[in-house]
Order: sequence, then structure tokens, then C-alpha cells
Amino acid sequence: MSHWRKCLSEMLGTAALLCAVIGSGIMAEQLSGGNAAIALLANTLATVFALYVLIETLGPLSGAHFNPVVSMVLVIRKELPFELFFAYVMCQLMGAALGAWLAHAMFDLDIFQWSSKVRTGPSQWLAEVVATGGLIFVILSSPLGKASWLVASYIGAAYWFTASTSFANPAAAFGRMLSHSFAGISPADVPAFVLAQIVGAILGLWLYELMNSDRQQKP
Repeated sequence: MSHWRKCLSEMLGTAALLCAVIGSGIMAEQLSGGNAAIALLANTLATVFALYVLIETLGPLSGAHFNPVVSMVLVIRKELPFELFFAYVMCQLMGAALGAWLAHAMFDLDIFQWSSKVRTGPSQWLAEVVATGGLIFVILSSPLGKASWLVASYIGAAYWFTASTSFANPAAAFGRMLSHSFAGISPADVPAFVLAQIVGAILGLWLYELMNSDRQQKP
């Protein structure tokens, strides 16, 4: 398959994912009457459903990464050509921005905006390490044909068991800093989140290889 189709798939998939995350957050905040638990539940369910559908439909085209650290790990494992890595990441970031702007347009909000929602501190950073490490481990461990529902289920659970609500994705952090809404994050807090996500991805890869070292050594 030509590279441009793969890159377009990554851009469209990331855009749709961020549109679902941000759009459902806006809708949830409008309808929940100030109940943060109900808003988070609605945001979680929309994200889970969207992620499952996007992996199922776009996975055969590009692998459905929608996430720079997933692409990074697959480059390390030599499952993604290095020459595609930067193109994938650029398309993922562009898609994240487009998804945020599309969500704003649909809800008649200012399209271009910045979040002021503070998400910082050691507990939040640790949560992103855990969320991203777990995501990478699940992706690499998923049996053939089951990654879509396993990944979607993990992200849905991690929304609730991590203090950061499981961004686990530098592109998601980038898109969400462009939205002053329920799902937003202050731009000043994004670099630490991204660093934590990179650390988590490396730890998730290390854990997977540790747990599967005997299998990998067999002829």
C-alpha cells in the first residue's frame, strides 16, 4: 500500500479519535448538570466505542496507531519502517488538531482556543507512565484479531483507574491542549505528560519483552 494512504489513515483516524474525545466531553459537560462522574462516564464510553471502530476500520490500512509512542515502539521493534515514523507522527499531530477544531465547530464554539485546565504533579505523571506502559503491553500482547476490543477496553478502564484519565498518547495531549473544554489540558502541562508517556512506552515494551523472552528465543 502506498505511503500516502497509510499517512492519510493515521491523520483521519487521529482526527476522528480526538473529535470523539473532545466532542463527547463537551456534550457530557453540557448535559451532566455539573456531575463530573456522569460526564467522565459519558466521555469514557464515547472514547471506547470510537476507538474500537477506528481500529477495526483503519487498522488494515495503517495499523491504526493514532499515537506517536505506539509508532515509536513499532519502529524499535522494526515493525514500522523508520522512514515512515516522522510522516506518521506529523499526520497524527495534524489529525489531533483537526479533530479538536471539528469538535468545536460542531458545538458552535470558537474553533481556535487554548485549554487552561491544569493537569500536573507527580501523581499525574506517574499515572501517564502507568497508562502508557499498560497500553503498549496490551497492544503487543493482543492475539491476532483481538487488538481492537482489548485496546478499547483497556483505555476505557484506564480512564477510571489513573489519576490523569489516561491520555497515554502525545497526539491526544497535543489535540486536547487546543480545547478549553472538559477534556482539555493546559499547554504548559503537555511536555511533562509527553515525557511520562515516552517513559511509559519504553517500560511497557521492556515488560513485554521480559515476559515473552523465552518465546522469542525459540526457533
